Amino acid sequence: MGEQNRLIKAVVEKLCPRFASGGTVVYVGDTENKFLHLDTAYLKKLGVAIPASAIMPDVVIHDIKRNWLLLIEAVTSVGPVDGKRRKELKAHFAGCKAGLVFVTAFASREVMRSFLTQISWESEVWIAENPDHLIHFNGERFLGPYPDVMGGGGG
Repeated sequence: MGEQNRLIKAVVEKLCPRFASGGTVVYVGDTENKFLHLDTAYLKKLGVAIPASAIMPDVVIHDIKRNWLLLIEAVTSVGPVDGKRRKELKAHFAGCKAGLVFVTAFASREVMRSFLTQISWESEVWIAENPDHLIHFNGERFLGPYPDVMGGGGG
């Protein structure tokens, strides 16, 4: 199992139970299989239709209790949720009835350091080596959607 897949596994097994307990894993992709797990019917119920050309985040989890959709990028060498990526994801999930939460996952702080200046404001960072903590990048909410990405497609 490659480094990217180990990080994705940690996201599902460690981040999800801690920060989206009881959440539903709706999508998991990996480097070899873009759509390793995709529940299109579930996404459709949330008002999301993903075109085949869409560049998906690595993991999508629906936090049912709070009605949040966590869009998670698992970063080992490229691709944190930067300003451009946040905007792309917001567009792909524009019709979503759940609030969107943008998360970048890293295996370690060391890996995160090289991407620190790229990470988007109004997003979260999770580090697998410290799974009980999140780093919140600005804004008035901690792990929650902002008004421009609230469920119902508004904003």
